Amino acid sequence: MIEVQGLTKRYGRTVAVQDVSFSVKKGEILGFLGPNGAGKTTTMRVLTGFLPPTLGKVTVAGYDVMQEPLEVKRRIGYLPETPPLYPDMRVMEMLAFAGRLKGVSGNQLKQRIAEVSEKTALSDVPRKLIGHLSKGYRQRVGLAAALIHNPEVLVLDEPTAGLDPKQIIETRKLITSLAGEHTIILSTHILPEAANTCGRVMIINAGKVVAEDTPENLTARLQGYETMNLVVEGPEAEVRERLSRVTGVSRVSPSQAGNGRVAFAVQTVKGQDVRKELARAVVESGWGLLELRPVGLSLEEIFLKLTTTESADDNAGENSKETAAS
Repeated sequence: MIEVQGLTKRYGRTVAVQDVSFSVKKGEILGFLGPNGAGKTTTMRVLTGFLPPTLGKVTVAGYDVMQEPLEVKRRIGYLPETPPLYPDMRVMEMLAFAGRLKGVSGNQLKQRIAEVSEKTALSDVPRKLIGHLSKGYRQRVGLAAALIHNPEVLVLDEPTAGLDPKQIIETRKLITSLAGEHTIILSTHILPEAANTCGRVMIINAGKVVAEDTPENLTARLQGYETMNLVVEGPEAEVRERLSRVTGVSRVSPSQAGNGRVAFAVQTVKGQDVRKELARAVVESGWGLLELRPVGLSLEEIFLKLTTTESADDNAGENSKETAAS
């Protein structure tokens, strides 16, 4: 549905995005992560035809953003971080206006207004002035306006920025419900948002893609080993010694004890599933196995590992250039 190949965007001597390539399948939600200033918004603006690329090719639903910009815009709904709304308009007036701008009219427009109002929970505020709405409701109006022409692709730039916790949860649920029917790119620097909403994430730092995969696969690639959490009802020293003898186990660390129960963090060789062996070792020893589950890196840890490494590499490169020059 979306293909980006070698995208570069420069502003004078400043390179905002450098040689970025990725694709998004139909019905997928791709999380586009990065710290502020990483190049996320610039990439979004190129995707939507708001900015021309300096180099590279971008296609949406088979249409090139440079060669056929109007066809691309017909297929995209865009919600920028600050929705472009008129505060002196009422909600239904704003949606009707947005629909007419996007070529929807007559009975079809009435039908689409009703559908997007229901999806975004705006049916209870149709006559309210947008200027009198809370930020959460204004965000819903912006999303409804982006959906009014039933686009194949939704591009959402920081859709939960500035919302309270309840509004964030509601917005995440709404975005998740739109998957399948729409292909979605969700730009954010809020890591739990990507972890809870997106099936795949792409991390960008200093204008470059530093990783692209599912959160689970990123964990496996970065961690170098796998960790199991076990809670066992039994004597700590004996349990630890027995677990250490399981083939594939490299380290056993007690993490919490009390009431005859001990929690262990068990590190195992990457790619080797030892859950059956661990369970057998506990059960055959006559102890109670209360919990056995794999533990991965959080998306926050993945993000910090990748962006910190990338920054360090960039700094090292700049330092070596300065040394060579001197």
